[in-house]
Amino acid sequence: MTKGHESSVRRGAFVVHVEPKSRHSSEIQLDRDAEARLAECVGLTAAIGLDVVSQWIVPLGARRPATLIGSGKVEEIAADVRAREPEVVVVNAQLSPVQQRNLEKAWNAKVLDRTALILEIFGERAQTREGRLQVELAHLSYQRSRLVRSWTHLERQRGGFGFLGGPGETQIETDRRLIGERLAKIRKELEQVKRTRGLHREARRRVPYPIVALVGYTNAGKSTLFNRLTKADVLAKDLLFATLDPTMRGLTLPDGRRVILSDTVGFIADLPVELVAAFRATLEEVLEADLIVHVRDAAHGESDAQKQDVLKVLAELGVEIGNDRPFVEVLNKIDLLEQAQAEGLRESNRAAGQGPIAISAATGEGLGDLLGRLETELAQSQVMVELNLESSDGAGLAWAHAHGRVTSRNGGDESTRLVVAVDQNEVDRFLHHYGESARLRGEIPARRIA
Repeated sequence: MTKGHESSVRRGAFVVHVEPKSRHSSEIQLDRDAEARLAECVGLTAAIGLDVVSQWIVPLGARRPATLIGSGKVEEIAADVRAREPEVVVVNAQLSPVQQRNLEKAWNAKVLDRTALILEIFGERAQTREGRLQVELAHLSYQRSRLVRSWTHLERQRGGFGFLGGPGETQIETDRRLIGERLAKIRKELEQVKRTRGLHREARRRVPYPIVALVGYTNAGKSTLFNRLTKADVLAKDLLFATLDPTMRGLTLPDGRRVILSDTVGFIADLPVELVAAFRATLEEVLEADLIVHVRDAAHGESDAQKQDVLKVLAELGVEIGNDRPFVEVLNKIDLLEQAQAEGLRESNRAAGQGPIAISAATGEGLGDLLGRLETELAQSQVMVELNLESSDGAGLAWAHAHGRVTSRNGGDESTRLVVAVDQNEVDRFLHHYGESARLRGEIPARRIA
């Protein structure tokens, strides 16, 4: 297929998906068909308010250094561009600066590749100072690599008389230097933000609430679930990358235990390298989480492929699923499935085990099962401590309730025996606080908690 669906909108954007013929199913990630990849790019384009007036799928046999795709396709698309006059042509591939420049000349239109498109979305969505800094960092890193694209004055010299260091700087050298200086300033500011976030995490550890991080493909329903569980009002729309800045809220589980729930930016296939690096500070909440909840869109035709993309990004961040911390998989949007298919997924909720939890964040179905699983997973990372206190020790009793989860209490007028569930990273502090009045029951589980 070479030419796809068309819209009646007169002005807007073209989307050109480049599909390598060499793509095969033995790759690490599950391959999506070209139509699904095109549809995703159309969604990304719509996310910045552009109307897609024409869609193309271009098979790629061999990459052309000058234009990526063959000259015949370049001209065929150029004819369509002349007829429809789009403001932007989005190429769903990574273009070199030379390829981007040549395609802009051939099509007489602004050209964005996949990286530039995602950067544009992030630039519009960032709300916090940290988010805006991270977007600018990623954008400048991308821009610095393609200064050669549009300059017509590369030979023009600026400054200097030739006495020291040869001729003065060329314009492109000046611009690279200015961008480099701005990048250094942003990195310094982000380091300060990182230190501030570190102080916030230390404060949370002093009132030790486990952190539960929601991760998932963009538009999987993380923010809708976050709002449903915490009664928050985070932006939740049927839109790619509706959430960019991380949000954290307190959540009380049915057994009374308090946790911190974190909503994070959505992942996507072929996430630009610049963004993986720039948003590492934002995703530190995932790296620090005690429990990771992977929210999947069960109604999406590419749900399995999206899962592999998310796991790939987590691995790049250093999170090895199943090896270093609890992990719960959530199949969201079951309200959009056929009845028989949804019922099949519900069976996994009723069966004991570690399978996925089927829910609908929109209707609230299955949330009780999800909260029960969170309790179970977090309980496995706790240590049981037995305390023997004087019944008159009100401060000691209060401290136990504030820093652990009291599971049983027995005693009389003279003494009281408590059994308290304590997070692993609080055990030493707990034992030190009570001294000889406390002892462990059983061994500390062999599981790392960040």
